[in-house]
Amino acid sequence: MRKLVLLAVAGAALGLAGASFPAASVTKGVNITSSAFSPATVTIATTNAVKWTNKDSVNHQVIANNGAFASPVIGAGHAWTHTFNTAGTYKYHDALHPSLTGKIVVTGPPPDVTIGAAPSILTYGDSTTVSGAVSNKQAGETVTVYRQQYGEVSQTLIATLLTGTNGAWALTVKPSLLTTYQAHWKSTVSAPVMVAVKPHVGFTVGKRYAAVKVKAGRSLAGRKVYVQRFTRFHEWVKIRKVFLGANSGARFRLRLPPGHFLLRAYITVDQAGAGYLDGESRTVAVHRR
Repeated sequence: MRKLVLLAVAGAALGLAGASFPAASVTKGVNITSSAFSPATVTIATTNAVKWTNKDSVNHQVIANNGAFASPVIGAGHAWTHTFNTAGTYKYHDALHPSLTGKIVVTGPPPDVTIGAAPSILTYGDSTTVSGAVSNKQAGETVTVYRQQYGEVSQTLIATLLTGTNGAWALTVKPSLLTTYQAHWKSTVSAPVMVAVKPHVGFTVGKRYAAVKVKAGRSLAGRKVYVQRFTRFHEWVKIRKVFLGANSGARFRLRLPPGHFLLRAYITVDQAGAGYLDGESRTVAVHRR
């Protein structure tokens, strides 16, 4: 099973799961089962919290569709709690099992300036759009956008924008690793939104040799990449371990028995390193006689 860990890999690798929020006054529970979030919709007031408890026997991970929050991987029998300080409707899903979806409705005063990112998980080299609106819905308002990349101690101003129709604003960004964005308008500051990044994994297979190339914001020389095969049980299993060379790539002999195979190259969270998710290549169909 793919080990996708958004924002707080293994509880620490991305370091943001423990973001500081005021203590919640009320906490409502959501159970995660193999088939659903229960209840699927929860309504709370601002400053209240939701606690997700994994009642299943496999891992799960809760992530907001717009990147407003994300849990680490939640193991069987474990739980994760998030406090909501901004009113709105938060649709979310399970990053490991995308068919599982839910919704949190947070009541209270509307935020002065909103922010969201779509998509909130990128492959290295791709772009996303960070956007929002100011509460007076006026065009021509000045909004400043700040970012803070993983490992940086402070925010950096990256754009000064003017709002358009209905007070909306938007900005295209291309983060090279896990990055938090916030919008400022007058004396107000939006909730933070986080965009996670996966390494770009290239994978080709020839008659005798295969090649893998991993791209990220830093060298991954010496790190391990696994060649995986998709089984009839709909699982990816490791069939070969490859160490990346000085250019974060490797060419290697790949021996396969006769048959049809679906293969991919996969780098784990631990091997990708802090600030990155795990990454996988496109699936390659291979036929051996």
